[in-house]
Amino acid sequence: MDVRSSESKILDSLHAVIQSAVAEIATRRKVNIDLKQIWRKEPTVFNTALVDAVEAAAKEMGYSYRRITSGAGHDACNLATVTPAAMIFVPCKDGASHNELEDATQTDCAAGANVLLHAVLALAGVASAAKLGS
Repeated sequence: MDVRSSESKILDSLHAVIQSAVAEIATRRKVNIDLKQIWRKEPTVFNTALVDAVEAAAKEMGYSYRRITSGAGHDACNLATVTPAAMIFVPCKDGASHNELEDATQTDCAAGANVLLHAVLALAGVASAAKLGS
């Protein structure tokens, strides 16, 4: 079972609810259920300045955007424990992501790369996304 949330308190609550539900099912069905938590991924909080820069670049370049929470174990989640990090996602066909059905267009991938480029250049003080887009 994969349980994800952007808040540790919710993960704790869900764990308790699942344990209780499993215990109730085991009692009602007169079976033994051995439920073990084998891994828990605490929510990753990305660097606010980097996330803001990514959002500003997308906005200034005229791309649609929204802030999302990802529960997947991306490299950026590990990097965020030792250095400022953020992530950029691009749309995938039918919303399918992280599986063999994932399909992003070249246009969407190029937009994501442009957002990354412009965010980095803006953070470096080289240029703002608005000036680069001109």
